[in-house]
Amino acid sequence: MDAGSTDIDGALPIRLLHDRVLVRRDGGEGERRSTAGIVIPATASVGRRLSWATAVAVGPAVRNIEDGDRVLFDPDERAEVELHGKEFVLLRERDVHAVAASRVEPGSTGLYL
Repeated sequence: MDAGSTDIDGALPIRLLHDRVLVRRDGGEGERRSTAGIVIPATASVGRRLSWATAVAVGPAVRNIEDGDRVLFDPDERAEVELHGKEFVLLRERDVHAVAASRVEPGSTGLYL
């Protein structure tokens, strides 16, 4: 497999173009639990809420994200795609608000401030 292409969980290999990032959402969009264990239903909405996801593929022009990084993004600015029955989200690198990875240096400013 060449650089920039990936095999998504045994599916056909794909190659993302430009600054695209393919991510798999962490958890679901349904109910969630607070840190105290209280169940918050999906219908309870409080303003704009960002979501975490794991990067599974990145395009050749992506500079700050690698496969396996956890990224923070706005779920309202996304394009969903289904690959072999699995749901993924396609983003541009500039739509990612933060990256959580062990290689991120403490005190670094992050992406596109």
